[in-house]
Amino acid sequence: MTLEELKQIKEKMQGPLGLDNSGGMRVVVGMATCGIASGAKPVLQAIADEVKAKNLDNVSVLQTGCIGLCQYEPIVEIVEPGKEKVTYIKMTPDKAKRVVEEHIAGGKPIPEFTLATENV
Repeated sequence: MTLEELKQIKEKMQGPLGLDNSGGMRVVVGMATCGIASGAKPVLQAIADEVKAKNLDNVSVLQTGCIGLCQYEPIVEIVEPGKEKVTYIKMTPDKAKRVVEEHIAGGKPIPEFTLATENV
């Protein structure tokens, strides 16, 4: 991924979704070298597209650097006010779409996609 591609993703994410949604749900995608190499870009795109398609105005989709769990990339963290953070691992675009549908829009996390179910 080039610097220009990352800038384009940043600009797109700052548009209709917004980056600062104080008090709402935050969806954070690890976009460090390990995440990008593992397929985080299409995961981020799938999440952004689904959130936009569903008009989920209370959701901020963000990028971050290294989360520190490279062997589990791509990683997506869901942070909701007053709830424990949910860390999804080994994500794919299809899994990401399910997370948007079931967890982000539907309020029901998908345990089998999370770090908590991995035998660490």
